[in-house]
Amino acid sequence: MRNRFDRQLLKLNQEMIDMGSLCEEMITAAAKIVATRDKELMDDIVTMEEEINQKERDIERICMKLLMQQQPVASDLRVISAAMKMVSDMERIGDQAADIAEIVIHTELMDGYNSAHIKKMTKAVSKMVTESVDAFVGSNLELAQDVINRDDEVDDLFIEVNNDLIKYITENPQNASAALDLMMTSKYLER
Repeated sequence: MRNRFDRQLLKLNQEMIDMGSLCEEMITAAAKIVATRDKELMDDIVTMEEEINQKERDIERICMKLLMQQQPVASDLRVISAAMKMVSDMERIGDQAADIAEIVIHTELMDGYNSAHIKKMTKAVSKMVTESVDAFVGSNLELAQDVINRDDEVDDLFIEVNNDLIKYITENPQNASAALDLMMTSKYLER
């Protein structure tokens, strides 16, 4: 009976890794849209969002099956509960990446704006998502703590992006609307 449970936990872990990879791909695609305004990437974003939504349902199904059929206790129950929370958070990451892409596609180009902090923030967020899933799957507390500590880095970048955009708006008031859209994008990344 335990062998079957362990196989199902392995399947759960693999599905979590796959969903985390999709989230990372979506963040990367959203970042490319920020940098290039490539409208064709929107189709990829929409497809990945659908895949993430399906992964969420699949993982929830696995978790419910584990709960009902295996009746786990103690640490196994905590793993399943954590997976259910994580999958909900990863689905939200997918939604926010799609929102970023949607905002940016409809935002006008801003001449003279240096998006270096947004690019840096995107890389940091993407790495945090990947390492969060890795920490969960590998039960790696040290890696989990490292991800938690790097949240401050993202918060600092969020402040830098907003300061850059405020300065940009002051110098380019005609582009205030586009700059506010980028502020919203940085807020989604920070979340």
